[in-house]
Amino acid sequence: MLQWFRQLDSKGMAGLAILGFVLFSALFAPWVAPHDPNQQDLSSSVLPPAWSGRGNPQFLLGTNSLGQDILSRIIYGSRISLLTACSVVFASGIIGTLMGLLAGYFGRVAQNVIMRLVDIMLSIPFILLALVVLAVLGPSQLNLILSFVVVRWVQYTRIAFGQTLEVKERDFVLAGKACGVSSFGLIFRHILPNILSPLLIVGTLELGFVILMESGLSFLGLGTPPEIPSWGGMLQEGRAQINIAWWLTTFPGLAIALTVLGFNFVGDWLRDRLDPRTKFD
Repeated sequence: MLQWFRQLDSKGMAGLAILGFVLFSALFAPWVAPHDPNQQDLSSSVLPPAWSGRGNPQFLLGTNSLGQDILSRIIYGSRISLLTACSVVFASGIIGTLMGLLAGYFGRVAQNVIMRLVDIMLSIPFILLALVVLAVLGPSQLNLILSFVVVRWVQYTRIAFGQTLEVKERDFVLAGKACGVSSFGLIFRHILPNILSPLLIVGTLELGFVILMESGLSFLGLGTPPEIPSWGGMLQEGRAQINIAWWLTTFPGLAIALTVLGFNFVGDWLRDRLDPRTKFD
């Protein structure tokens, strides 16, 4: 592990620094946030950032129309984004990897059924399918996670399927078959460990994608309830006042952009570290 950190390039270090800061803020939000994110103070409504002429030092990034502290809501909103992203990637990664392993190992019948289902899922626009699922189940954080899992497992299935087709023809797998090792023993003890690297890279990049899409759906009013601070919800709240209160959308937007950038940087570093073919590009 220490050797990996010694091989960090500038992008990897920047990505880990950004994600470390966001994760720290999310874990210790009650102690880091200067105010209760839902505390309202109409006398402090729509205050600009503290360094502005009308700013209040108590509200570093300003306040919204209800007098709620923008910085505190951004800090608490990181919890929603990270929880949603990690839950989606964990669940969809497990489902998609298992489906890909089964399709790649057990031959034509399993391959035709699973991969045709993947083709059908990929033929439907992601945002449309997520909107349909949320429209049926109703907007909530749990339903938002379920809608992402329903549409994102196919990303892992395609990778796991292609890798399994390659790995199952290697000598150590064929030797295991000859020694009488069960199919599931070969899949989980020999094939799965050898295909985890590309899946790990995809999962890291998917974390950023899920945060971006979760913010988009929350902006449309189909994500977390309004009383729960979320980055997408903050963008939606400040949309109508963007001309007179730029800070309502600018700072949540920067939080989304930096977090997604951090995951992309780490994903790029993992790809360079785990895929030896990139060394020859």
